[in-house]
Amino acid sequence: MSSSPDLEIPRSWAALRARWDDPTHRRRAIGAYTSARLSFIPGLLPEQAVRLSTDETLEILAARLGPRLDEALDPSRQVPSPVAGQPDGGWLRRANVVGVNVRTVGSLWNALKYTLTLPAAQDAIHLLPIWEPGVVKSLYGPCSWELSGELFSEELAAARPALDTTEGQLVVFVNLLHALGRTVGMDVIPHTDRYSQMSLAFPEHFEWLRREGMVIADHRADLHEEVQRRIFERVVELGPALEQDAPPARPVELFGEEVDEETRLRLLFGRPGDREGREARRIALVKHLHALGYEPVPATMAPPYRGLEVDPRPEAAVTDVHGMVWRDYRITAPTAFSRVFGPLARYKLYERLDDNAGWAIDFDRPRRAVWDHVCERYAGVQRRFGFDFMRGDMSHVQMRSGGVPKVIDDHYDLLRAVKRRIQRSAPHFGYFAESFLAPPDVMGYGDEVEHLEASEAEVTLGNLQSMAVGTEEFTGELSRYLELCATRRVAPCFTVMTADKDDPRFDSFYVAGGPLRLFVALFLPEMPSYMGLGFETRDAHLAPAPNEHYTKLFVFQEREGPKATHGPYRWGRNGELYHLVSRLRLVAEQIGPGLREGQTRWLRPPDPTLVSRVLAWRVDRLLFLANLDLERPSSDLPLSGGTLELVLSTGPGALERVLAPGECRIYRLEGQTEEP
Repeated sequence: MSSSPDLEIPRSWAALRARWDDPTHRRRAIGAYTSARLSFIPGLLPEQAVRLSTDETLEILAARLGPRLDEALDPSRQVPSPVAGQPDGGWLRRANVVGVNVRTVGSLWNALKYTLTLPAAQDAIHLLPIWEPGVVKSLYGPCSWELSGELFSEELAAARPALDTTEGQLVVFVNLLHALGRTVGMDVIPHTDRYSQMSLAFPEHFEWLRREGMVIADHRADLHEEVQRRIFERVVELGPALEQDAPPARPVELFGEEVDEETRLRLLFGRPGDREGREARRIALVKHLHALGYEPVPATMAPPYRGLEVDPRPEAAVTDVHGMVWRDYRITAPTAFSRVFGPLARYKLYERLDDNAGWAIDFDRPRRAVWDHVCERYAGVQRRFGFDFMRGDMSHVQMRSGGVPKVIDDHYDLLRAVKRRIQRSAPHFGYFAESFLAPPDVMGYGDEVEHLEASEAEVTLGNLQSMAVGTEEFTGELSRYLELCATRRVAPCFTVMTADKDDPRFDSFYVAGGPLRLFVALFLPEMPSYMGLGFETRDAHLAPAPNEHYTKLFVFQEREGPKATHGPYRWGRNGELYHLVSRLRLVAEQIGPGLREGQTRWLRPPDPTLVSRVLAWRVDRLLFLANLDLERPSSDLPLSGGTLELVLSTGPGALERVLAPGECRIYRLEGQTEEP
């Protein structure tokens, strides 16, 4: 299916690796990309891509981009987004997103190299969180607004001395992807690490409790005022972080409304670039508060959300490296999915009823200063780096027991507010929600789709990645998602693989059906899609592999316990899967232009009853077929009339009117193609 037999992709892993080492093949594969015959480098394995030298990578980009490369490599400039002219984020409803955890590839520069393996059809890159992480180094527990040092590439800085900061390298990363025709997304997270610099600099933006042993002794609504005084006391003892600063004489000189964020952070932690110094100051403050029993209230998930108690089980106590003993918490009247996220603290967006005696939120009294601060912080990030969309973390959280209110005001949902603030200067900015479309009242009160529409998400993740291809559950949900795409303002994704499901618990989902997942993702234009890095070579683990083989376990950075990793991420060696993925991508190059704008006509929609296990749809003159049955062939094919030109088959070459188990095909239609 490639433009030249020389670019055909072997099936065996050994042959794949050896092919790239052949100078003739390597030159031809790179030439197909630099001449713009292809939008990606065929046969370049991801693990080989991230090992490309900087000189070779720059040579490849120079040949592809020409004079635009110098513009993209200038950290003082921004290359316009390919969707900058769009009036809103509606373009995201047909995007094919690839998620990249930079920790798995080592740096932003290596992440850029990885994108050389992706076709134009996969047109959006989602960067997992980019901030300094906190407890267990979780990416989703940001400790500060400083960029993570893990993003930085010494290799790039050595080759281009002007790119000697993480900030500059992130600007260039976005610039290059924009120049190559892709959009870039960031995470927006409605919480922080529990003892983040944010919570210590702005205690009033978070909810606090005071614990005495096994009892929550105090969780009054204004407990943050005591916390401010305690932090002030410790800062006086420590002195200002920088010698040239005068120590604050009163708490108001540290936490007063007139004290700007830069001043607070400098007095508390010192210079932004002094990572070790800031961390030492943070730990000193944490130890002081911990000794007095003050803790930010941990974030929770699923109804009833509110009402906490200390978990008394012996295993619910953890002693950290500083000798501090931490207790887990639990919800007092939990439901099936109730969960407390001990390392995280959610922003306190509303006042509390009855001084928080019953843990009840007063949704009629938003705490506007918190909303404005968080929204402006994320808007500043978008302006600085030029991101095109956001993945809203924990978008399923809707804490109103009555469901979505009849009147949606400016303070209904923080992620909605962030999106709206950013759209003031970037109207094209889109919102991709992390929500799993669970039944009503399971993950959030009321209906998740209503909540997502009210929060103005264009796309939501959905949960197909948690279901085996061809099962009644998978087919039923796919049918429901297609109905939502056609009738609602939020479009569920066709998920190929996500970081949250790439761990040993979910191995069974990826034993078979992988090529079919990508086939639907690439060639069904009415649904957006999401694929996590690593899918293209992921091994079929019939038994759990070492943790280093799973991208999910690099969301953390644990060195002990069941989630620990003890080395770099290990790419899979699934040559057969990579061969089929490459063929699908090469066909997408041939038929992809315009496909995402086409209209789908269903001939065999997903059948939740499984009477038919074949999917069949048309887009213009192209017919797409997929057998969801991974064990049995099917002859239930709508092939009546006209001339059929076979464009692609992922099967073993079976009879024309029989689809092999899991087989996918594409035909080009000539003449009469209507069914009887």
